[in-house]
Amino acid sequence: MADVTYYVALPFVFFDDGLTAGEATECLSANAAVMRAEALSRKPGHAGAIAFSRTGDPSSGDFSDAKLIRKFGEVPDDLSTL
Repeated sequence: MADVTYYVALPFVFFDDGLTAGEATECLSANAAVMRAEALSRKPGHAGAIAFSRTGDPSSGDFSDAKLIRKFGEVPDDLSTL
């Protein structure tokens, strides 16, 4: 199977003394992920959000590291676990 690129908007919410990732939303394009992340960053209780992409082979589960497209508001500095 050919590689596929997924575009994702991911909010971050306040949790205890820090931030935690909220529910990710898959989007149809990079632009859609950016617009969704911006909207999510403004929701009550959300600290911020990011738009990112990942490319890989869904059948094997092999994916490249996430590539940050844009961030809004307060998000963790270390996004290596995406």
